[in-house]
Amino acid sequence: MAKKKTLIAIVGPTAVGKTAMAISLAQYFNTEIISADSRQFYREMSIGTAKPDPEELASAPHHFINSHSITQDYSAGDFEREALLKLDELFKQHDVVIMVGGSGLFVRALCEGLDDLPKAGDEVRERLNNEMIQLGLEQMKERLKTIDPAYYQIADVDNPQRVVRALEVFEATGKPMSFYHKKDMEKRPFDILTIGLNMDRSQLYARINLRVDRMMETGLLAEVKSLAPYRSKPALLTVGYAELFDYLDGNITLEEAVDKIKQNSRRYAKRQITWFKKYGDTCWFQPTETAAIIEFINSKLADDKEKS
Repeated sequence: MAKKKTLIAIVGPTAVGKTAMAISLAQYFNTEIISADSRQFYREMSIGTAKPDPEELASAPHHFINSHSITQDYSAGDFEREALLKLDELFKQHDVVIMVGGSGLFVRALCEGLDDLPKAGDEVRERLNNEMIQLGLEQMKERLKTIDPAYYQIADVDNPQRVVRALEVFEATGKPMSFYHKKDMEKRPFDILTIGLNMDRSQLYARINLRVDRMMETGLLAEVKSLAPYRSKPALLTVGYAELFDYLDGNITLEEAVDKIKQNSRRYAKRQITWFKKYGDTCWFQPTETAAIIEFINSKLADDKEKS
């Protein structure tokens, strides 16, 4: 019987150290990395997405980073299809492949599959994105709560992309998003081992604040200005971009915008931890425990080998 392949998923909150861990594991297992970060696909978004730097990208082969343009719409369903094809190719050369990302929906897309959700036309999506900019997240959340209270209870409603997508599905079909959330988990032809990284909350928040300061020092404001023509794109309604557009519109000061990025990043990290703690069979470690993680993975791989 052919040896079963294994996808090792590295998950956890923003700024916890997932990139460094993924590279360490890729080097140890002599393999490649698939990114499941919903914003690092886009070539034009580098600073605000904390994309791996050129040295990190050269440390191990990466896929789905700088793979698309902000001018292209790229959904979790698109990622599922393309990443499965890439995995099929990578598993021909490797027994183990690393996936890394903090975007729960994209991780779930590759590991479990998603419901086949209908899409509205471009004009509907564009209008909803513009309404998000003009009316703000709170009003759009209230609209979603009215039309789909069931989905509102389980969705990451502080994520503008999720809210817009749910409203789009309702406008396209007249049915709420919760109507489509009935599909069973897809059985993948490979094993999945999920490693969660976490650390003391105050230490994580300090890392987030420092990261935001560094982003500003390395030119985040200039990056946001360069993306102004595409500001209604869902990826630019997110933390680090939305706040600086608010500053450029004259609604808040630059200092307030930076404080909001830090605050919203900390909130996002908290939501990520909550999501991944509920998700699947995740084994949690500190980001400094590389040796323990490798030992744990090797023991799991050895167990699977004995079973086969």
